[in-house]
Amino acid sequence: MLGLETICGIDLGSRSVKIALMQLKPGEDRLELLRLDRLDTIHFYREYGRKQGENLVVDFEAMGLPEVDCLVSTGYGRNTLKLAGGEAIPELKAHVLGAIQQTGLTDFTLVDLGGQDSKIIQVRKGKMVDFLTNDKCAASSGRYLENMANILDVSLEELGKHADNPVELNSTCAVFGESELIGKIVEGFPITELAAGVNATIIKRILPLLRSFPGDVLVFTGGVAHNRAVAKLLEEGTGRRIVIPPEPQFNGAIGCCVAGRDLLDR
Repeated sequence: MLGLETICGIDLGSRSVKIALMQLKPGEDRLELLRLDRLDTIHFYREYGRKQGENLVVDFEAMGLPEVDCLVSTGYGRNTLKLAGGEAIPELKAHVLGAIQQTGLTDFTLVDLGGQDSKIIQVRKGKMVDFLTNDKCAASSGRYLENMANILDVSLEELGKHADNPVELNSTCAVFGESELIGKIVEGFPITELAAGVNATIIKRILPLLRSFPGDVLVFTGGVAHNRAVAKLLEEGTGRRIVIPPEPQFNGAIGCCVAGRDLLDR
């Protein structure tokens, strides 16, 4: 490598597409973050992406992105598409690489709660040793929080402030959970306790899944990691140290950049 190398990582998520641009300096292994972008998934495909054969062709110029030396993508669930002119990697690999890059940790359990799915990954010595994914139900995802916030008529930011005195919500289904929440509103519970109950419900669904994933540290990523109440309740419920990377929602895209660095180093 004679000069600066620019790498683009793209995480084709269920609700949003996350893009990270990172730069690799010659003679160094360190990546420097240049830019982050997030677009609605439907808008991205409608305006900038077209599938041609088995590849996804993206109009980067129309998006205002520069030419890059390496392009790596990952995708939601089974929808991983190889971008024309780039490489595609599994989403679990992308998220592990992103978490290591952002935190510097090599032994942890990754809890990723995204827009429509959830992932738990055990990482030991920088390698994935076990995992559990759920893309069948949106009950412990950002979609669930968005729906509940709409019912409560509060912003996601406001929802994430409340963890105390949670109202008991027992439904394990996102759809039936909405009806249950409406019933609690009719009963006259205050918004603060209703919001706390919504956040506590997320943790109630995650805790049983974590029992088979030992360790002292949880790295919390995905859009739900921006919810401070969920992070607090996760720490209290597990008794483990919670680490939230600087850019939890862009973790997969950053992991793609790390994979791109490894490709350039070959």
